[in-house]
Amino acid sequence: MPVDLISYLYAATVAAGGIAGYVKAGSIPSLSAGLAFGAILGYGAHLNSQSPPKPLFQLGASLTLAGIMYMRYAKSGKIMPAGVICLLSAASFVRNVIVYNQHLPVIGRGQW
Repeated sequence: MPVDLISYLYAATVAAGGIAGYVKAGSIPSLSAGLAFGAILGYGAHLNSQSPPKPLFQLGASLTLAGIMYMRYAKSGKIMPAGVICLLSAASFVRNVIVYNQHLPVIGRGQW
């Protein structure tokens, strides 16, 4: 299985967003959340790059981040950064479901 470069770029984007939030506004919560989710997503990208890929970790992290950022977007109405990260996270979730569909466990198949 080739390296999941798109997922690594997504993880780096999330981490860079946390760093940018800290540099621009001095936000420690933004820095810590960005670096934490960036690391989690990076580990998920590592799992996706294995043979066979293990996409459940990345799926869960993307869905969680999409939900958190959607709530922030709904509360603030600001596209940057909450709306953009929400869309990136939702796109990552859909991409991982499509690309790694054959590796996802299905109830009743006995792979749980």
